[in-house]
Amino acid sequence: MRNRGKVWLVGAGPGDPDLLTLKAARLIAAARVAVVDRLVGAGILALLPSDCRVIDVGKETGHHSLPQPEINALLVRLASDGADVVRLKGGDPFIFGRGGEEVLELAAAGIPFAVVPGITAAAGCAAAAGIPLTHRGIAEGVRLVTGHLQQDHALDLDWTRLADPRCTLVVYMGVGSVAPLSGGLMAAGLNAATPVAVIERGTTAAQRTLFSTVGTLVDDVARWQPQPPALLVIGEVVRLAQDRPLAAVATGEVCCG
Repeated sequence: MRNRGKVWLVGAGPGDPDLLTLKAARLIAAARVAVVDRLVGAGILALLPSDCRVIDVGKETGHHSLPQPEINALLVRLASDGADVVRLKGGDPFIFGRGGEEVLELAAAGIPFAVVPGITAAAGCAAAAGIPLTHRGIAEGVRLVTGHLQQDHALDLDWTRLADPRCTLVVYMGVGSVAPLSGGLMAAGLNAATPVAVIERGTTAAQRTLFSTVGTLVDDVARWQPQPPALLVIGEVVRLAQDRPLAAVATGEVCCG
């Protein structure tokens, strides 16, 4: 009987290869088979060996290169055939990366696996833009949500809890849903003047940070047209970067609405 391989779910971080963990970098450098998502940057893919078999299963809004159930089945099949697989996922595998679904499938099939944490976009991109997600006297907590709109479904979030001025709200994949997002937050009582940062291609040399407010977000996004990957940071902590713009240009361009 052929020995089963192992699947490593590796967090590739928010984009900058220097933000990889040592363990992630080691696994990438030795990979023989890599299954990669769209948000894994070119700089990280360049670290794969030249003879590594790279399978692109990337997903983007409105188009899935490979549906998630098929990705799960692919990982099981590769490992069942004896391959050790590096499953490269943007950010952290367990934060809006559907890593949990893949792990459950692997476990059900009896496939050995391990998870290598990565810097999630909320932490990496906010830091690169000079925005502390928590700050004494301003933000006592952080909430991470996805703004991804399922086909034919409205954005369904707990607006009352999210409209807490004492917490920073970070929205993954939210650029395409800024209208229901800003409308829902204001309807739940969040001040329209609450600052928002839209961080495009965070931690990379192409990073761009747009400063807006909850009330003007829809118009600003329509004018600036930020492209994914882009992250929204909503809360008073954004002012700490907005008032000190030099902190926000370490890796990119700053744009004020």
